[in-house]
Amino acid sequence: MTTTLTAPALQDPAAFYRTGAVARLREDLALALRAAAHHGLSESVCNHFSVAADEGFDTFLLNPRGLMWEEVQADDIVLVDAQGEVLHGRHEVEPTAMFIHAAVHRIARKVAVLHTHMPHATALTLTTRRGLDTGLSQNAMRFAGRTIVDPDYNGLALDAQEGERIARAMGDADVAFLANHGVVVCGARIDYAYDDLYFLERACQAEVLARATGLPLEPVQDAMARKVAAQVEQERLQSTLFFEALRRRLPSAC
Repeated sequence: MTTTLTAPALQDPAAFYRTGAVARLREDLALALRAAAHHGLSESVCNHFSVAADEGFDTFLLNPRGLMWEEVQADDIVLVDAQGEVLHGRHEVEPTAMFIHAAVHRIARKVAVLHTHMPHATALTLTTRRGLDTGLSQNAMRFAGRTIVDPDYNGLALDAQEGERIARAMGDADVAFLANHGVVVCGARIDYAYDDLYFLERACQAEVLARATGLPLEPVQDAMARKVAAQVEQERLQSTLFFEALRRRLPSAC
């Protein structure tokens, strides 16, 4: 299952990296990255996905610097500590990833943290509204009550202070629209988070297209949107089935 594990304080990061549970997390994280590339959600070698490697949020797994998402395999994933220092892995990591992801894991206590500049979601961070209207499409309704907008763009996250500011802005939200930047999508498991990431972009795409018509939009009442969000949350098996289908479609390299 795509969950985190309980682990004592690390004395041997290399051995910890190879344990069965961490190996499965690495496989799932690499799959999520390849899936995002497959679905057109990646951007060059930029942006990052991460997952907590222990229940104390003392360590997390992260994609490395310089690899396209479609080429990432489980052995490319890097093990990092809560301060963003590399513990084990054959690649370097990108500084903004350490600052943002380390802070969101440590402060917001999020398990899976997916940060992208995917096009339609990012487009909605550029408008005066800066976010998704969760009353418009059925895909959007799954996010009712689960999003926040961080209105303060401060350039690249090149220090711990900016990463911590973003983490505190997230609070209990699962999705953060970062003004003039992109989105952060979080979940209790990698498969749940990836499912949300995929459907968030679909919901944002529908809104962008609908707004482009220039016609009046007709969102549902907030109570209905929240009802749909609760229904989706009760049927998370669909998220797992989607992720396992992606595992069959996008297998790891031999």
